[in-house]
Amino acid sequence: MAEITISNKDWERIKIKVQRKYNHLTDEQLAYIEGQEDSLITRIMQLVNRDRNYVVFTLKKALVNIDNNRL
Repeated sequence: MAEITISNKDWERIKIKVQRKYNHLTDEQLAYIEGQEDSLITRIMQLVNRDRNYVVFTLKKALVNIDNNRL
């Protein structure tokens, strides 16, 4: 089970932050279905060449500061 839970509504806002940080990522690469957090984390790990802890930390940070545009 993933260390984080993301709703589809929250993902739309988080995805924008992730794309700002990693501007080479496309909407297709960041496609997400609610409940598939593990798949999303694994895919982002491969796309940005980072470990799982870093990706989870980044997503949690984005979720906590959902109203902030920064990641």
